[in-house]
Amino acid sequence: MTVNTRKRGKPFQPGNNLGKGRPAGSRNKATLALEEMLEGEAEAITRKAIELAKNGDQAAMRLVVERLIPPCRERKVRLRLPEIASAADLCNAFKAVLAQVAEGHLAIGEGERLANLLEFGRKSIEAQDYERRLAELENAVREFREFRVSYERRAA
Repeated sequence: MTVNTRKRGKPFQPGNNLGKGRPAGSRNKATLALEEMLEGEAEAITRKAIELAKNGDQAAMRLVVERLIPPCRERKVRLRLPEIASAADLCNAFKAVLAQVAEGHLAIGEGERLANLLEFGRKSIEAQDYERRLAELENAVREFREFRVSYERRAA
């Protein structure tokens, strides 16, 4: 096959005979080279960044805060909720979460996640209620059929 007869965008044979490429999560050559350069110097560089931050260097301050103190993604929330056994209890629990958000004790995102948990609880209670009601209906139908059979036998 000559250069002129190759289709554009398909210069290689199908299939990868050399492996799957670099494994997921492995570092590239540039990152490995930088890590090798920094080896043994990380503590001195960190101390210098902290020193610059203490002297008022805004960029160094930002670096120190962002790198040394990672942002908190989640926090534990202490919240007293009523015992939840019915849909009415869920309504009261939701009101408690909403009040905590309104008072500023919970962030809006935290309140939203708690409300989602309460929604899962509502679905669970609803499923239990449907199961109970279905069992009651099945029992009523079975009792009606038994009654009808016994009634027809007496009438015959």
